[in-house]
Amino acid sequence: MSGDNSANGRTGDEAISRFVERFAAELTEAGMQRMAARVFAALLSSETGSMTSAELGEQLRISPAAVSGAVRYLSQVDMVSRERDPGSRRDRYVLHNELWYETFTRRDQALTRWEKALRDGAATLGPDTAAGARVTQTAEFFSFLQHELEGMLDRWRVYREEHGMQAP
Repeated sequence: MSGDNSANGRTGDEAISRFVERFAAELTEAGMQRMAARVFAALLSSETGSMTSAELGEQLRISPAAVSGAVRYLSQVDMVSRERDPGSRRDRYVLHNELWYETFTRRDQALTRWEKALRDGAATLGPDTAAGARVTQTAEFFSFLQHELEGMLDRWRVYREEHGMQAP
């Protein structure tokens, strides 16, 4: 991936590294662990959507322990999986297909659990209390959000098909 990538003479690898760091900073700002964000951005920007620990360490200039910790976090939140390279003892870390769709689908499941907990809490607090009304309104917000998210995911599938996009 080397070679001139722009008029200012930056190589392709340098431009990719700048993208990885920029996107990782955005993910970190949104609450993701910094090293996990960097590893995720590197995987996302790789041609195959997969890399070995050594490749991640080399690209990001981080230790094997840092790669391991980041991958462990990303695996726990179901953003990557581990596969064995055929005929090798090396693990390869792979982005899940339909990553964003799956992430938001899981978020939908979390919203369902939160809404139930909030409705239980509202009943405990009582509908005639300020706290009960506040918790009820929060439960309604999550219900609304869940309904909107379901419709949005359906519209995404249609949009993707209409624009000839295949699942990665």
